[in-house]
Amino acid sequence: MTEPVHLQTVEGFGTVRIDPVDPDRDAVLIHGWVNEDRARFWGMGGTTVEQVRDIYAHLDSLTTHHGFLVRRDGEPVALFQTYEPEADRVSECYEVLPGDIGVHVLIAPATTPERGFSGGLLTALIDFALTGRTRAVAEPDAANEKAIALLLRAGFELGPEIVLPEVDLPEVFIPEKKARLAFLTR
Repeated sequence: MTEPVHLQTVEGFGTVRIDPVDPDRDAVLIHGWVNEDRARFWGMGGTTVEQVRDIYAHLDSLTTHHGFLVRRDGEPVALFQTYEPEADRVSECYEVLPGDIGVHVLIAPATTPERGFSGGLLTALIDFALTGRTRAVAEPDAANEKAIALLLRAGFELGPEIVLPEVDLPEVFIPEKKARLAFLTR
């Protein structure tokens, strides 16, 4: 393995390692996660392993959007994505400020739920995302109550409900989505 883009020990939680997604190596793992019913808001249900690989290969080709595989103490535990809001459809829905960074997180399915797991994980993800930044922006599906509650527990403040416009390009299609903005300022 190469050097991680972020390595952080979170007291009482463990060591969090963040690496760029390797589309060839990680597609099978990510495919399993995104095709579970609990990941329906991620928007990749029904995809094949090849489609997942292609999606993350496309993401990897961009300079404005990034995918990361997150491990705790060596075990894969989450998929994390960051993006430049001004280069994303969300920019049509709020006033992007200098220092904003967009974030998406998909926590892997747990065999045994662990109290405090999400909070410990988000501590490291937020520290990573806000390195050199002033505000994290999230836009979970408006119906995703669990994600919204998690963001609130992590210190995000809710913004308005928005409708993210459809993206229909030759290399990517993303349907319109009713979302809820959330902001965390440092």
